[in-house]
Amino acid sequence: MKNNQEKGISIGEKLLRLRKEKNLSRKQAAKQIGITEYSLKAYEHNARFPRPEVKQRIARFYKTTVGSLFFNEE
Repeated sequence: MKNNQEKGISIGEKLLRLRKEKNLSRKQAAKQIGITEYSLKAYEHNARFPRPEVKQRIARFYKTTVGSLFFNEE
């Protein structure tokens, strides 16, 4: 998921795309990450931003780094 097009998409869009790539429901992904389905929905809709420890869990779940997922670092 690292390409120049990513720089223009929101964090929520990235999270949604990654979840769909894994063919998981929001409920399944939230459970595996260790957050509520409501929280994941809020992150995917850019209504809330995860705390640092949650960012770590999300990045680990999607096998990426916090920097690349949340800060567009390569």
